[in-house]
Amino acid sequence: MGMQDTPEPVEPANLRFLRHLITVLTVVMIGGLVVVVGLLVTRFYGNGPEMPESVDLPDGSKATAFTKGDTWYAVVTADNQILIFDALTGQLKQTIEIE
Repeated sequence: MGMQDTPEPVEPANLRFLRHLITVLTVVMIGGLVVVVGLLVTRFYGNGPEMPESVDLPDGSKATAFTKGDTWYAVVTADNQILIFDALTGQLKQTIEIE
């Protein structure tokens, strides 16, 4: 006997719909991932906060932390002080002792 030609099975409509749905979901997920990565790159690639070029600390003080407000910036020192400076002039405005 020779080989008989067998017809290929017909794909059910719901299986075809499921295959198309998975393809669409895959494309949407890849697009969403590209958008998220793009947003992260553009948001974190900014200039960052403006820092003073130099800070004149009292003699013997060593800076351990820095923070900035609208009109001031503060330096926390190793000897448990917070030094608050004027952002425009750079002059020391206030010293706070940490207990």
